[in-house]
Amino acid sequence: MLKNDLVLRAAKGEEVERSPVWLMRQAGRILPEYRATRARAANFVEFVKNPELSAEVTIQPVDILGVDAAIVFSDILVIPEAMGLPYKMIESKGPWFENTLKTKADVDALRVAEVGDLEYVMKALQLSKKGLDNRVPLIGFSGASWTLLAYMVEGSGSKTFSKAKQFLYTQPELAHQTLQKITDSIIHYLKGQVSAGADMLQIFDSWAGVLSEPMYYEFSLKYIAQICDAISPLVPITVFAKDAHYALQKIAETSCNTIGLDWTIDPHQARMQTKGKTLQGNADPCLLYASDEKIVLETEAMLKAFGKQRYICNLGHGLYPDLDKEKVKLFVNTVKNFKG
Repeated sequence: MLKNDLVLRAAKGEEVERSPVWLMRQAGRILPEYRATRARAANFVEFVKNPELSAEVTIQPVDILGVDAAIVFSDILVIPEAMGLPYKMIESKGPWFENTLKTKADVDALRVAEVGDLEYVMKALQLSKKGLDNRVPLIGFSGASWTLLAYMVEGSGSKTFSKAKQFLYTQPELAHQTLQKITDSIIHYLKGQVSAGADMLQIFDSWAGVLSEPMYYEFSLKYIAQICDAISPLVPITVFAKDAHYALQKIAETSCNTIGLDWTIDPHQARMQTKGKTLQGNADPCLLYASDEKIVLETEAMLKAFGKQRYICNLGHGLYPDLDKEKVKLFVNTVKNFKG
């Protein structure tokens, strides 16, 4: 029995006393405690693969920031690696793949990942669950199939993901074959996370916004729908599709419980388009650079706009590394103290 189950009740559409709050990238460089733990690993990938260190930083934001949920510390790129495409994290540049997908032979060589391929994440979840001692829910996650394919074809981050989009336009059948393999891997992975203790799951479609609306429905949302159908009977699942403002109504037609919103989306419009789904978001992370007075004012306005029920307060994207921890705590406390 969880001592604080606000996030789960909100996701399920049950009544809550106040809006719950957690933050994307809450376990990260804004916390000196995170930086100290991170220094104990030789590199980022080794850090992610160390269940004890992962569990330590998963729990830190609950203790330090007072958030209503923990999210396991990992990376979306563990799935490509488990499928046979290892990655590196280059300091100040981001992810990099030495090998990328170009041909049918490359795709045929990919294996569908099984839970056993990601045992270190399962162990991190188990250790986190034990360390949390039922104080708050534990959230697990995965990247969406399209977002993962984008990295696997492009080989790194990109402003346009033109190589990945070229793959969709010029080899659509192969793209669908690849996306299905990734989707099957994600479903295995997320089911494993539930068995390891995750109370709730989130799909991050970080590069949704680089696709046109028809391309998004064909090459991303249909696979997200498969994942939601497989997972939503087990635990609540959230879909966060960055910059896909055009797709809110279609996302609401999936079996997801919660829809994550970036900061470009109006709360009232989102309510109208999502037909009773729980919404999550959507403060601009840059708000947390503002004065204390501005942070409180804007946060309270957002809470009023969304309303208390069927709402999980969060940012519209992850915390930025140079944000002041005290500003982040002010945001969290403003939500928890709001009486509207």
